[in-house]
Amino acid sequence: MKRRQFAAGTLAVAGAALSGVRLPARAQGKVVLSFLHKWPEPDNIKFFENAVADFTKANPNVSINMEAVADEPYKAKIRVVMASGEIPDIYFTWVGEFTRQFIRGGHVMDITKYLGAPEWQGRFASATLDAYRTDGKLYGVPLNIDAKFFVYNKALFAKAGIAAAPATWPEFTAALDKLKAANIVPISFGSQLAWATSHYVGDLNAKLVPVAVRQADYLLQTPADKLFTDPGYVQALEHYAAFLTNGWFNKSPNALTHAVARTSFQSGRAGMMYQELVEFGRADGTKLAEDGWDFFPMPSIPGGRGDQALLTGAPDGFVVSSRCKTPEVAMAFLSSLTSKAQGAEYTRITKRTSATVGAVTSANASAQTLRGIEAIGRASGMVIWLDTDVESRVGSAYLAGAQALMGGTETPAQVMEKVRASALQARKERS
Repeated sequence: MKRRQFAAGTLAVAGAALSGVRLPARAQGKVVLSFLHKWPEPDNIKFFENAVADFTKANPNVSINMEAVADEPYKAKIRVVMASGEIPDIYFTWVGEFTRQFIRGGHVMDITKYLGAPEWQGRFASATLDAYRTDGKLYGVPLNIDAKFFVYNKALFAKAGIAAAPATWPEFTAALDKLKAANIVPISFGSQLAWATSHYVGDLNAKLVPVAVRQADYLLQTPADKLFTDPGYVQALEHYAAFLTNGWFNKSPNALTHAVARTSFQSGRAGMMYQELVEFGRADGTKLAEDGWDFFPMPSIPGGRGDQALLTGAPDGFVVSSRCKTPEVAMAFLSSLTSKAQGAEYTRITKRTSATVGAVTSANASAQTLRGIEAIGRASGMVIWLDTDVESRVGSAYLAGAQALMGGTETPAQVMEKVRASALQARKERS
């Protein structure tokens, strides 16, 4: 956990100076903002420290108290914060149900009128901004845009006799079998932190369950007798379990974190890994970069009743507390943080993909990253991360069940029984 307090003159801005966003005349008094996010890692925190310092330098009357908590602990931290009532002025939240629960609780400010100002127009792709829209109102500002792809090692594919990236599920499973036959771990995977499992299951749900059915189930709007009963859910878990039972994952995924699995993959010890677009920059200087790499989306499943052109992913960003006493200042800071200049710095420093249009270029990102952004543009839509798109108890049941599948202690049908039970309880309490 990292806390930083910033005021004018407390920190020099590294690199070229970025234009600050100045406050409207009515917000020129002394202001202290609290700011909570989930990126305490050295490269990430460097960007935020620089960006906050740039803003406070341009606005000497503003001090910003910043706190950063890592991804998994953040989920517990933000719930404690909400229960305490001491809600930060600006805080990170995942899109989907994770944000909707705070909107229902009255903890998030409707910022539609602020985002209607000229300075915000054209800053984000409409689909990116729409992820923060609930009942026609906008509640958040995106920082980055992300999606999930299979990244593959070109040298190992060639060694296994795989001529091209697979486009369909039969081609995909054939490639996995070829890698296994060549004594190459087909997919590097670490599910010790359960969120990693949700990306596979969420993508498979999107391919195997009709879109309208899935969306209604996730929102708990389906009649009780039909809730989470579509056969596509069990089929999705069967496809997921097959990665382990067919030997397509490394052994004991539950013993590895995603970061450890990524290191193994980047060291040339596996043919593929299911990675986020924001991870692409981490390949620089690794054995993977030496071998050459490319990527493809999770392949289409013949006969799947979902939308095969959807991509799993979402923007990350921030909301403003409904209790914020100086929303003009909070929005001015978010405007500065997501400006094109800061977006370019964000991508350069963190290697993550800024959500700001025009901020990711050949000067700060790889050719693969640029093509990944293009792929997002071609997708029919985005499937938000499963564990944040469903009600928290449903998400917990899914995560525990997916880990149980990797441990061989439950079947897909048993997992879905628990998911359905959690959904029914959540639906009953909400009605």
